[in-house]
This record gives sequence, structure tokens and C-alpha cells, in this order.
Amino acid sequence: MKKARLTALIATAALFSVTAALAQGAKLTDNVVKVGVLTDLSGVYSELSGPGSVKAAQMAADDFMAANAAYKGKVQVIGVDHQNKADVASNKAAEMIDRQNVDVLMDLPTSSAALSASEVAKGKKIPVMVVTGGTTALTNEKCNKYTFHYAYDNYMLANGTGTAVTKRGGNSWYIIYPNYAFGQDLDRQMTAAIKENGGKLVTASDATPFPNTDFSSYLLKAQSLKPKIFGTMQAGNDLVNVVKQYNEFGLKKQGIGLGIGLLFETDVAALGQDAFAGALATVPWYWNLDQRSRDWSAKFEKAFGKKPTWAQAGVYSATMTYLQAVARAKSDNGDAVVKALEGHRFSDFFARSAYIRPQDHRVTLDVYTVQVKPKAQAKEAGDIFTKVATIPSAKAFTPLAETKCKF
Repeated sequence: MKKARLTALIATAALFSVTAALAQGAKLTDNVVKVGVLTDLSGVYSELSGPGSVKAAQMAADDFMAANAAYKGKVQVIGVDHQNKADVASNKAAEMIDRQNVDVLMDLPTSSAALSASEVAKGKKIPVMVVTGGTTALTNEKCNKYTFHYAYDNYMLANGTGTAVTKRGGNSWYIIYPNYAFGQDLDRQMTAAIKENGGKLVTASDATPFPNTDFSSYLLKAQSLKPKIFGTMQAGNDLVNVVKQYNEFGLKKQGIGLGIGLLFETDVAALGQDAFAGALATVPWYWNLDQRSRDWSAKFEKAFGKKPTWAQAGVYSATMTYLQAVARAKSDNGDAVVKALEGHRFSDFFARSAYIRPQDHRVTLDVYTVQVKPKAQAKEAGDIFTKVATIPSAKAFTPLAETKCKF
């Protein structure tokens, strides 16, 4: 008994010694790692991202500190509203880095905001993990050494949804898109996917104001053009307004299908499943994908009061991936963390078969083409999607040979 107790004491002492060594070896600015969640806290994307993303990042920080004693009390999360405006995002990014001493920028819905903030961070050598901004420019002509693109992008959406809908017979489209970086890029990507799979646009795509509430003129145009698919590249509250008016104008009953570029769980919840029933989408994750997803979602719902969107789950995963890179680098220095992230392979509840490409910082992962269930088929609250196909990590994103990224 005494021998067993002595062995336990020696083991405990050894663990304490290792932990102390790690704590001494880690070179942290201000002796703390600060995660800055730059997001939409008040606008059209606040439900799908926003406060839920800040909570997800905090959960990741808490879990990381619980699992890494050397970092206990040494990770802080700061949430800031960029109002979906590029100039505000740029100013807030500079303020967060210079005054609040954040070591990483996280989330960044709205592509124009993501692009402007990443440019600021590049000049200050601060890593950026873009989760909710979708433009492929982040890993192409606007790429930089410090920016990583997590979760999804517009190529993934078009490659999944545009291909699936067109191959299922939806081979003539009329597309509308929000007139800013995300929408412009998604329109290009979706158009390319449609044409590559034998489809066509019945007329040139139309840009809509952002944000917007009245889409009646575009729906009337769709009625006159009679495409097989009315393609909407809007997101968040804008998408909700489009789909609501699509149903009010009776396009579905007229045989005009709905093609959705970007879909979040909160969009479906806002109108009810039947408003979206039958629509296809491509997502990187959803809360009841499998038991691992359910388990994490239950923790999030308990902490936040709502089921997570895939953007919020992505922020948790990206935050944890960043913090684990800090631990491997034993530093929150930007260059050291970038080196620890590049080429890293991992798989967690959100990102399956994930790989961080060193050449363009695209984080590849398995993604899923899904179909929205009618409410009558839902087995429980929030049971929205039926999985149609899994697109493997290696095939879901822009082929490396086609990237325009040059660091």
C-alpha cells in the first residue's frame, strides 16, 4: 500500500515538473493568449455567427485550458462587432491588435470584412482564421502568409450544390447574388459549376443590394424567364427574405426549383422546414451528423441556449486548432504559430480528414451535400437535413494546381 502511494506521489511530482517546464518554456505575449472573435454581433449574420461564435471560441479556450495545465488561466477571448462593413472591420482589426493585444483574429463573416481585416493582420504578422467569410480570394489572389481559410468557401459550395442540382436535371438557372465580394465570387463559382456539368444560365445573373428586404422584381423576372432553377446566393436574413418571397410568389408551384448557394440552420428555422423542403445545399457539418457531433452540440446548447450552426461549430474547431498550434510552437508569435499550422493533419468532431495546405492555407475537410427534410419527416426538433453525399476532403476544394496563391 505504501509502495503504491509512493509511486503515485512520484508520478504526480513528475507531472507537475513537466507542466512547470511547459509553462516556463511557452513564450506568450503578456503571458496570455488572446483570441479575438471579429464577427457580426448585430446584423444579418448575427444569428448564424455572432454571439454564438464568441461563445464557441470561449468553450474551446476553456476546454483547451482544462486539458493543458500549463495554459490554465492564460487564454482570453474577446468579441468585437464589425457590422459587416469592410472599413469597420479594418479599423477594429487594427484596434484589437494594437490596443487589446490579440494574438489571432477569428470568424469574420462577410467576405469584404474578412479581406480587409486579413490585410491589416498581415502587416502586423497576426494569424487570421476565417470561418464564416466565403470568398475564394482568401486562398487565391488575396492570400497571405498569415491568413487561413477554415470550414468552407465558395468553390466548395458551387462544386457541391451546383453540380448536384444540375446533374439532377436542374440545368437552366437564373441567379441573383448580393453585390459584395462574397456574392460576386459565389456567382462566378456557381456559374462555372453549372456550365461544367452541362447546364446554362437563361440570362445574366443579377446583383442585388446588400442588405436587402425586397426581392419582388427579381422573382417577377424569374417567373417570366421560367428557368428550371431560381438560384439565390444570398445568406442570413437576406436569404430568409428571398425564400419567403419565393414561396409567396408561388414559384415552386410553377415548377421553378430553388437553388441555394449558402445555407445555415438558422435560415431554415426562421421560416420553417417546409419553406425550404427539397432544396439541396452543401455544408461542412451539421449538429446531428453523428454521435460526436451530437455530443458537442449538446454541450453548446447547454452553454448558449440554442443548437449550434455549422459556423459556430467551425469557430470552436478553428479556435482549438489555433491553440493546439500555440502549444506545439510553445509561443503565440505569429510566425511560429503559422509554421505549426502549415501541413498539420487532424480530425475532430467538426473537421474530418482535415489538412492545412501549406501552399495556400486552405483547410480542407470532408463536406456534405444535404437535402432539407419536410417537417413531417423530422424525427426531433432541429432535424433538418438528410445527407445525400459526402465529398472527401481531397476533392471538396479548389485543386491545388489551380490556386493563384503566392506568398
